[in-house]
Amino acid sequence: MSLQTILVCLTTQDHAETLMKLAVPLARKLNAHLVGLHTLEALNVYPSIAMHIPAPVFDTFNKSQAREAEAIRGIFDKYTKNEDFPNEWRLLQAESTSATDRMVESSRVADLVIMSDEDKETERYDQRNARLDVIRDSGRPVIVVPLGYEGPTVGENILLGWSDTREAARAAHDLLTLADEGARVCVLHVGRSQKDELAESDTIELANMFARHGLKVSLEHRDGMAKDVAEMIKKSAFEKGSDLIVVGAFGHSKAYDVVVGTATYALLSDAKLPVMFSK
Repeated sequence: MSLQTILVCLTTQDHAETLMKLAVPLARKLNAHLVGLHTLEALNVYPSIAMHIPAPVFDTFNKSQAREAEAIRGIFDKYTKNEDFPNEWRLLQAESTSATDRMVESSRVADLVIMSDEDKETERYDQRNARLDVIRDSGRPVIVVPLGYEGPTVGENILLGWSDTREAARAAHDLLTLADEGARVCVLHVGRSQKDELAESDTIELANMFARHGLKVSLEHRDGMAKDVAEMIKKSAFEKGSDLIVVGAFGHSKAYDVVVGTATYALLSDAKLPVMFSK
């Protein structure tokens, strides 16, 4: 089954063009319905703070939000106006919930979500944890695009970070919805083991599954500790000229992630290629 609905979260004007340059060719290739989402920030007044906010402050705040939304919509329209695939602009008010909550809600009814990497210089405070929350809570695969990325359309040459986990299995099958016909897929396992990972039945069966879908599959194993996984994945993807990295996300509890750290965080913070996270 191919992707039919792609949601692109356009949080700032600065990175909207980068996201549209990746989302539009993908929607065109799949003839998918492309939704451009922007959320308006709520001006929250907390009861415990005894202060009066004058009406002009609200008015100035709302006008600023409207100007930014209109500028982002202009970018969305510029990239979609001459396209044949269906598309729509969606503007949501955060209201009592946060902007991130609205993104999670919208993501749950999409086949794929596209977001930019974090930019603390330009993003609103209420959007700072959006990627983590959408990846964790939406139940949908999320492609995170590096800031300023201008690479090729994804789907021709994919690297899958593989491990014996539910999240990695989900990522492997989500990959099928993006892969071009006859695409190259490298299945990479990173770890230390006494056994031959490339000869294990689950890895071989995964390769056979991809091959039945007409994909050109290669298997690779690299020795490394848990802390090396992200670096090994990025290095292998660079060497193979991959256009997309696909991984399972957050295979541990939140407490483990905070204390020990995971490959998910490392890939979110420093990937030079688009990364699709599945959970």
